[in-house]
Amino acid sequence: MKFVAFERKLQGTGASRRLRSAGKVPGIVYGAGEPKTIELDHNALYFALKKEAFHSSILEMELAGATQKVLLRDFQMHAWKQQVLHVDFQRVDETTRLHKKVPLHFSGEENSVAVKTDKCLVNHIATEVEVECLATQLPEFIAVDLSGLVKGQSLHASDLKMPEGIKVVRHGTLDPVIVSATPPKVEEEVAPEAAAAPAAPAKGGKGAPAKAAPAKDAAKKK
Repeated sequence: MKFVAFERKLQGTGASRRLRSAGKVPGIVYGAGEPKTIELDHNALYFALKKEAFHSSILEMELAGATQKVLLRDFQMHAWKQQVLHVDFQRVDETTRLHKKVPLHFSGEENSVAVKTDKCLVNHIATEVEVECLATQLPEFIAVDLSGLVKGQSLHASDLKMPEGIKVVRHGTLDPVIVSATPPKVEEEVAPEAAAAPAAPAKGGKGAPAKAAPAKDAAKKK
């Protein structure tokens, strides 16, 4: 991807504030030489940041009539406004070796046994991985084929098929889970309440109604 930047001569908080008011974004580009302060058109940068490739691939920055290869390293957004406050880029060349997070693009899960036959739920636990490679080898994304996924299987970072010259950065012995196929939860049916047992027969005969209490004697004759 290509974008245009301009040299920024004025620095400081006040100068940066005036730039933002004029629809510009202050920034810096460093590495492979002296750091240089730059400014970019806000709207062009704002919409570029919405594209995945702008974050994970080598960019071509046109500055003062020359084109430089750079990598987006950081940017700051306003706390609540849709406004980019600052942006950092790093110059790269054929010898630059870097660590960079790269998005994962999943495919084929709908054709896997886990989904088609066993109706499993496929959980995408990680959507990006950190890789180490030369700047010229940096991929825009890593393709992950899930067509071979089976019930109960977990795909770890070490299981990813990486392009030649690129390796996943693992911190210590950690091997994080990328995808898991979880069997669907089966809700247990609540058994109907057992029918109430018939009431015990009254004393005095099976099923016979209870005897009525004897009537009181008639009032004595005067």
